[in-house]
Amino acid sequence: MFPKKLYHWLPLWAGSVCLAPALAPLGQAQEAAPPPKPRILLVEDKSALREFEVDAVKVAEMVAEGLKRLTGRPSAAAAWLTLVTPADTVGIKVNSGPGPIGGTRKPVVDAVVRGLLEARLAPDRIIIWDQSLASLRAAGYDGLAKRHGVRLAGSQDAGWDESVAYESPIVGTLVSGDLGFERGGEKSSRKSHLSRLLTGEMTRIISICPLINHNRAGVSGHLVGLVDGSMDNSRRFGTSASILAVSVPEILALEDAEQRRLLGDRLVLSITDALFCQYLGQSKCLLHYTAALGQLRFSTDPVALDVFSIEELQRQRERFEVDFSPPDSALYRNAALIQLGESDPARRELVEIFR
Repeated sequence: MFPKKLYHWLPLWAGSVCLAPALAPLGQAQEAAPPPKPRILLVEDKSALREFEVDAVKVAEMVAEGLKRLTGRPSAAAAWLTLVTPADTVGIKVNSGPGPIGGTRKPVVDAVVRGLLEARLAPDRIIIWDQSLASLRAAGYDGLAKRHGVRLAGSQDAGWDESVAYESPIVGTLVSGDLGFERGGEKSSRKSHLSRLLTGEMTRIISICPLINHNRAGVSGHLVGLVDGSMDNSRRFGTSASILAVSVPEILALEDAEQRRLLGDRLVLSITDALFCQYLGQSKCLLHYTAALGQLRFSTDPVALDVFSIEELQRQRERFEVDFSPPDSALYRNAALIQLGESDPARRELVEIFR
């Protein structure tokens, strides 16, 4: 396994550089066979859109088709069982902050929950989660959870695990909900703690995120969203692109006692909800900066999927002649260095299905 501090904070002072691999000893082969190309499965059905609403039946068909084609299985239930087992506790990570229209759309999550139930997962082993229960309820997920008998959980509400912390020189001011926060006093910390949801309950994670711009990382996608939703004292990471480029991959590579990555190794599927694409803004729903795509994108490689999303966001800004371009973040190259996924667009395979 790679060490937790593979390249530590050098990128902060050197402009987020990527490290070259160490030279192999004399007598050993210098080149290894490249890993297989990550696969992105894109399903498009523009008839699933009704202004800023979606057709739940057609979305469910898109989810089933994407899963079957991605896994090569004849049924959606069989496809799910290549990713999870009935013994797993599966956390479905959503982005509820932008609300029911701009955030992860409920029909996509509904289709995923139905698929897991058809694959014989018990309802109490399925958790729809984000940073806070309040945000999930405001986005309308409580009704979906009750309808299927699955759980709704906020990482903040579940509490933070003091034994699993990410420490860095960057100081953050603690706010309500952070471990160690004291009302009436200002306290800072260099530590961020992982939620007990991740350290004590979930064995597999499915990330479903909407296609929304991020001003520093390029996309509010699977990597940034998973870290932001899992840690306390996380506001300190967003102060610069350089800090994000280091902290996000390192947190995704945090290991448990068995030397398995608590986040990176549990993420078995990423789905980009590209039914709509918001090419400006990063946390609020801004419909005047939103384009209808009618797409869902599936991959087991979150890095490749996020890079693909950044390219789409730039295409939409060029299409609408929007003069904005986020910095070229080293986050995805750093993530590739520690084998979280593939950041090179030339090293991916894209399969498109038009319905």
